[in-house]
Amino acid sequence: MGARDTIRTVVRNVVPPAGLTRALAVQAMVNAVGSGLFHAGSAVFFTRALGLSAAQVGLGLSIAAGVSLLGTVPLGGLTDRYGPQRVWVVGLVLDAVLFATYPFVGGFAGFLAVVVALAAVEATTGVARQVYSINALPPAERVTAMAYQRSSLNVGFGLGAVISGLVLAVDTTAAYRGMVWFIAAVFLVTALFVRRLPRLAQAARPAEPMSRLAVLRDRPFVAVSLLSGLLTAHQTLYLTVLPLWILTHTDAPKTVIAGLVLLNTILIVLLQVRASQGADTAAGAARASRRGALLIALFCLVLPISGVTRGPLTVVVLVAAATLLIVAELIESAGAWGLTAALPPAEQRGAYVGAFRLGSQVQYLIAPAGLTALGVTTGGWGWFPAAAIFVLVGLAIVPVVAWAGRTPRLGAAAAERVVTPVP
Repeated sequence: MGARDTIRTVVRNVVPPAGLTRALAVQAMVNAVGSGLFHAGSAVFFTRALGLSAAQVGLGLSIAAGVSLLGTVPLGGLTDRYGPQRVWVVGLVLDAVLFATYPFVGGFAGFLAVVVALAAVEATTGVARQVYSINALPPAERVTAMAYQRSSLNVGFGLGAVISGLVLAVDTTAAYRGMVWFIAAVFLVTALFVRRLPRLAQAARPAEPMSRLAVLRDRPFVAVSLLSGLLTAHQTLYLTVLPLWILTHTDAPKTVIAGLVLLNTILIVLLQVRASQGADTAAGAARASRRGALLIALFCLVLPISGVTRGPLTVVVLVAAATLLIVAELIESAGAWGLTAALPPAEQRGAYVGAFRLGSQVQYLIAPAGLTALGVTTGGWGWFPAAAIFVLVGLAIVPVVAWAGRTPRLGAAAAERVVTPVP
């Protein structure tokens, strides 16, 4: 393959094709500029502009995470009732309003009210955004479209981080207020963009509507959700545990951490679409999830080597381990998208996508403390049981997805059950 063909391939895997796939990717990038800006500058904003202590910020964010966990299933059902596009637009407008009120927050109680409201809105819009992408595209294009969106998200996050650097350099209350008002404007622009997307026909409502939490009785699907959710621990490993390991158990310079974050962003932008190939069916998604789990386990075995190496060799080992984890993230993400596209019934997709997100919410509650304790505080031997956990999850997810495929979904006609053999 010549250089020109290589460039064409790279461009094709980064720039989405014209049409709805490109429109969804563009809105994802625009929205991510605001999200990336806030993620990078929020800690300083909370403490410097709002005058909160670190303990208050941590407590407020933990409570908000609990609200998101408890609300993801019942709030996801709003998408089925009112339609994903309408819920998505309303959620973005509410995001804009809530961010615009941040500079007027007085004390911890006001801060808590805003972050809890934002968590509830995000739990709702996250489901609506994903359901719209699934409903709007034919089955063969859904996972690829989500891959383009994630690639664009990382571009937007990077732009937001650059803007946050400028805000932090200015470091004034006026700059921080301008930051959150700019973010509010980004959400309003995104809402206008989403409103202009093609309108979809409302999915047929079941003759006997389910209760808000009835989806949790679908044991095979909940099992898939929990297993897939545990695999999203690659995020915790990369952003929390890996930096702590580098700081406490290696002789690598601290700048390596920033370099690995940049490596993650670049590889996701360049490779996410390619890594999503073959995950557009339940069978393919299950296999992708299994590969992702085994790669995470391999990361857990390679990383401890950096604790006994010295000098440049340590950096080489860290880059190798990080690359394994990034590839695992690329493949596992595609598997999760494929499962959410293939398993839920069309008429209850919002409730089911909300239930699927429960797994990742549980991971956020247990993985930071659990994986830090295993990987960092044990001195290194804890990486071996951590690897064993991911191997077991990888081996379990294929038969569990097959079980879910043989079982009709609640609220769906028997003829619509997914019966896809998973070898």
